[in-house]
Amino acid sequence: MPVVGTDRDALPRDVLGWLDERAEQRRAAGLRRALRPRTPVAAAIDLASNDYLGLVRHPEVIDGATAALRRWGAGSTGSRLVTGTTTEHELLEAELAEFVGAESGLVFASGYAANLGVVTALSDRDTLIVSDAGCHASLVDACRLSRARVVVTPHADTAAVAAALAARSERRALVLTDSVFSADGDLAPLHDLHRVCREHGALLVVDEAHAIGVRGDGGRGWVHEQGLAGQHDVVVTATLSKSLAAQGGVVLAGARVRAHLIDVARTFIFDTGLAPAAVGAARAALGVLRREPQRAGAVLARAADLARMSGLDVVPESAVVSVVLGDPQRAYDASVACLERGLHVGCFRPPSVPAGTSRLRLTARANLGADEMATVEAVLTDVLSQARAATGVPA
Repeated sequence: MPVVGTDRDALPRDVLGWLDERAEQRRAAGLRRALRPRTPVAAAIDLASNDYLGLVRHPEVIDGATAALRRWGAGSTGSRLVTGTTTEHELLEAELAEFVGAESGLVFASGYAANLGVVTALSDRDTLIVSDAGCHASLVDACRLSRARVVVTPHADTAAVAAALAARSERRALVLTDSVFSADGDLAPLHDLHRVCREHGALLVVDEAHAIGVRGDGGRGWVHEQGLAGQHDVVVTATLSKSLAAQGGVVLAGARVRAHLIDVARTFIFDTGLAPAAVGAARAALGVLRREPQRAGAVLARAADLARMSGLDVVPESAVVSVVLGDPQRAYDASVACLERGLHVGCFRPPSVPAGTSRLRLTARANLGADEMATVEAVLTDVLSQARAATGVPA
């Protein structure tokens, strides 16, 4: 006989009701987010993307993507270890390694996957990981997945790194840092970090996502600029989605590291390989950068202009210009005001940045023209004067 009067006859409980509560909390704190699809033809001047070299629509980059697409097809068809590796992938790895002065390279499906893969593959329960407090979320998540003991040190505090390494009982140690920190745009003290790593037998892992194409000789990165390229105890990660105008990630290191990652890195073994079109685009973008190394200097020059226009008394060390406004809602409102005036800027709020430091994040592009910069100056001057007036900070 059918069972009646059971809990199955009652109205179902809303097991996701807590999401509404959390959404309301974020709304009250000025931390709600929304997707804004962009149009094929830019409706505003772009100071929000990471297209630092202005190559996303470069004809050679489009041709490189198209040629790879026609030759290899739309997808990579499988993981790199099954059917997802093409000769295009191997050429890109060799070209990137040669460009930055590394022995070898290994391409991943994203920069996020590259960081997860390298950190988890090079660590275990007998490893200490020392991570800068300003490291990108991908390195933070890699630490959480690593099974290692993790010590987070204050931003750019080499003495704290040295103290953590000196007190370790683990057999191995990794020190993690961005080379250019994505929120503030400042540079890591790589020379001092490498010295400390050498003193304590640790491996230095450097995320060059925001440095390739901007810092170093012809855009070869901050590691290269600091004379650390090719060192056996330095591992570089990078993304192909910023200066190289495509998508994907790469680990650049010694051949032993590459071989180990192919055997062990889960985000390499179990992820579908990077699509051929992205590989072809990145190779073409690298070719443009090799032929036009002045683009790297142009990025820094435009960044200096943006800092001056924003009323900042600093010389930017990267493409990133950070204008801190404090309150998250004020930062968001300022970004909307810029967009309404034809200027697209980034808006960074917690958890991307610490509480009380919400900001506009401006990113320089090598191909920003004089007319565009005149518009940028007019908009920033007006919007920031109003935003600062609301905080009591002199405009």
